[in-house]
Amino acid sequence: MKIFQKLGQMPIGLTVPAFAILLIVFGMPIMLLFLTSINAPAFSVTNYYKFLSQPANVRVLFQTIEVSVLATGICLIVGYPSAYLIVTASKRVRLTLIALVIIPYLTSGLARTYAWIVILGDRGVINNLLLHLGVIHSPLPLIYNRTAVYIGMVHIMLPLMILPLVSAMMGIDRSLMAAARSMGARPLTAFWRVFFPLSLPGVRSGSLLVFVFCLGFYITPAALGGLRDAMLSTFIAAQVTSSFEISKIATSAFILLAIAVAVLSILGLNLAGAQGRAAAPARRSWVVRLPIFAMLKHYFSEFPNRYRAKLWTTLLYQAGGNSRLSNIVGAVFVLIVMVYLLSPGLIVVIMSFSAGTFLEFPPSGVSLQWYRSFFGDPSWNGAAWTSIQIGVAVAILSTVVGTLAAYGLNRSHPRLRGFLTMTILTPVTIPVIVVGIATYLGLVNLGLIGSKTGIVLAQSLGAIGIVVVIVSATLANLDRTLEQAAKSMRAGPLQTFLRVTLPLIRPGVIGGAVFAFLHSFDEVVITSLVSGYSIRTLPLKMWENIRNQIDPTIAAVASLLMLVPVLWLIVLYLMWWRARPRDHHTLSELAT
Repeated sequence: MKIFQKLGQMPIGLTVPAFAILLIVFGMPIMLLFLTSINAPAFSVTNYYKFLSQPANVRVLFQTIEVSVLATGICLIVGYPSAYLIVTASKRVRLTLIALVIIPYLTSGLARTYAWIVILGDRGVINNLLLHLGVIHSPLPLIYNRTAVYIGMVHIMLPLMILPLVSAMMGIDRSLMAAARSMGARPLTAFWRVFFPLSLPGVRSGSLLVFVFCLGFYITPAALGGLRDAMLSTFIAAQVTSSFEISKIATSAFILLAIAVAVLSILGLNLAGAQGRAAAPARRSWVVRLPIFAMLKHYFSEFPNRYRAKLWTTLLYQAGGNSRLSNIVGAVFVLIVMVYLLSPGLIVVIMSFSAGTFLEFPPSGVSLQWYRSFFGDPSWNGAAWTSIQIGVAVAILSTVVGTLAAYGLNRSHPRLRGFLTMTILTPVTIPVIVVGIATYLGLVNLGLIGSKTGIVLAQSLGAIGIVVVIVSATLANLDRTLEQAAKSMRAGPLQTFLRVTLPLIRPGVIGGAVFAFLHSFDEVVITSLVSGYSIRTLPLKMWENIRNQIDPTIAAVASLLMLVPVLWLIVLYLMWWRARPRDHHTLSELAT
């Protein structure tokens, strides 16, 4: 009890377990990795010079940046109008569309990549359809090229762009648009002058997330791209499996990390502070300050004043609704985006019931043969059981450690809280291949390579950050006076936490556990490095089969993985709904 009283007085101590795992498994190894890249203790940049002096390395580096920038741009071009149309829809339609965006976001990225292999392959859905219609006489090269890489990457990253945009747009006061319209502004003018500047924090955060994740993409470019479409993460993974020259690996990893850190440093500051900051006045050119130019500007600005006043009085009392044509165009656009996000998964689910000896769409018959193959093959169901065991262990460890850390950070000083939170989120905000290399070195020192314990610790790095974010968001809405009221009734810190705080934040804790499990169940890159070829999880089994042979059993596995987020959403909704009415009775139960 004395320990909890001390922690209640200094809650920052609750973050010690999270930082201990982060420091031992990731922090110290990545520092050693950096020292290796600069040839410590000689401290030279020879390794970086050798890397940049090879044209092939430079080409892969610029290709990585190019693919990441273009994929981010496409996601922004498609995601911004999608988020705007979602926010402007009615409440019921908005909730439905958000749920449809979240479902593919929670679905295994490996399963979605496999879906595009099935759709774009030489005997895939598109080529078979065109051959059947007689449009083409031989399969089109739709896969193993740069276009296929963009299609797969944008499909996986688009929800990560839409969700921050929706979050930012939901916080914009719509009466500001109405005020602009009431002063004679056209709809497009009101949008660009009022709504768009206020949505820039969402644009910035979504673009940063997508770009940093694209930098570390490994699975999708390797599965859908050709030899000329290799990215730096693929290059690093090849070095690990072939020569494992630690100096070259460290140099490549830190060049990739430097790009991510530079972008985050330039664009990642004050993501939420743009709205409350006044725009800096633009610097006027010397031409504008000339007297003749000022007279002409005054004349041409005053000339249409009568027309503007007449137009303003005409539009002042008109309804501000959109035209019927724009509503139809918006509905069609959102429908196309939702089809793009959901149809690959639906096609794979339908093909998994094929009765033939190979996958076909539409199936010539209905059969459960591929599901029986999955449940009857020890290599498949054994890998699934291993993934479940590891996922449950990761969820438990990260939920306990992450909840304690979130609680301690919530009670700490705001400046210290921001720094420590960003430190905990480091494994989530940098390219995953860099995290994998550093984690591998850390687990080698601990002798945990090729063990379930090592995999659990490696996967918990990102899972702890996810739990901290979700639980911190729940704690931010917690009424602190309830805890003070409990303490005034002579409840100790532990009793107050268990009887008051924990029931109130239970939905966030459960949500963090669910996302931690999904994070573990879908992890491939880090697991492939630290498993030591002795432990096979379900994603590793799928990845091996995708690279070596297209086993139709993968379709059944991918279908089952696509059902997981739907079940989790149902569980989360039920847990959240059941927790609400019980919150009002917490203090009364404690008093009795």
